[in-house]
Amino acid sequence: MSRSQWRADETRRDPHAHYAQGVAAIFIHHTDTPNDYACADVPRTLRNLYTGQTRDQKWGDLGYNFLVDKCGNIYEGRAGGTDRPVIGSHTIGFNQGTMGIAAIGTFGPGTPVPAAMERGIAALAAWKLGLRGVDPTSKVRLTSTNDKSRYIKGTSATFNAISGHRDGFATDCPGEALFARLPAIRQLAADLQGRAARTPFGADLR
Repeated sequence: MSRSQWRADETRRDPHAHYAQGVAAIFIHHTDTPNDYACADVPRTLRNLYTGQTRDQKWGDLGYNFLVDKCGNIYEGRAGGTDRPVIGSHTIGFNQGTMGIAAIGTFGPGTPVPAAMERGIAALAAWKLGLRGVDPTSKVRLTSTNDKSRYIKGTSATFNAISGHRDGFATDCPGEALFARLPAIRQLAADLQGRAARTPFGADLR
C-alpha cells in the first residue's frame, strides 16, 4: 500500500529524501503497538506512527522504509521511492545503505508471529536485497556512523544481511519472538530469490 493509499499527510515530512548507493542489509523492527488490530484499520495506525515520528521524534518522516501487518500486507513507509535506497531513521549508526522493515505489533517472548507476516517480510527483503545481488542468508560488513550504536563511530562490524534492530542498537526490538524467527525469514527470502546455496558474504558497505 502506497503512502497516498494510507493517506500520509505529506505536509508533515521533510520534502527532501536522502539516498545511499544501495541497500546492503535489512534491519527488522516491531512497532511496539497492540496486536489485536484488524488489518483494515492499519492505515490509521500508520498515520498515528507517522505523527509521532515526525512531530515528537522529529525524524522528518516515518523512520521505517516499509511496514508489514499480520495479514502480510506491505506498506510504504519513508518517502523517496520504494525501489530506491532511501536512508531512513530506524537503526542509529546503521541507517546508511540499509533498509528498515517494521512488523506491526509487539513480539515479546511467546508471542506468535503470523506466517503471513513472515512471508511478507521475506518477500520484501528478497526483492530489495536482490536489487543489489545480496543473498539474504549471507553476512555483510557495515560501518557505524554514530557512537550511540552498539559500535563506536567508524567501527566496521559484521551483520546478517537480515538482522534485528538489537544487533545494531541496545534495544529489545524486534522482540524475542520475532528475533527468533529471523533465521527462517532469511531462508525463505533466499528461496524466493531462487538461491540453492548461500554465499559467505553479500556486500561490503563502507
